[in-house]
Amino acid sequence: MRLYILVVLVWNSFVFCCYGYDKRQARVKGWRLSEKSLLTMTYLLGGVGAYLGALVFHHKTKKWYFQLSWMLGIIMLLLVSYYLWRMTNEWKIHF
Repeated sequence: MRLYILVVLVWNSFVFCCYGYDKRQARVKGWRLSEKSLLTMTYLLGGVGAYLGALVFHHKTKKWYFQLSWMLGIIMLLLVSYYLWRMTNEWKIHF
């Protein structure tokens, strides 16, 4: 479970940085990440990093499908986390 938490933290940090990179590239008219890539990263348990990246960098905040993807990404993260938590028997109380 600790490894999962570490992986999720690293992944969401990476997604956050991707939003920042894409916003920077948009300002300097450089090579950008595709919307499909950003959305895919968000759906693959990166909803928290994407949401925070959008808030901090003010990036993709007006597009409804990005707003929806952030919420779905967060819900997916919560569902997978809950499932793994239940499967590792950490919910049992040991005396």
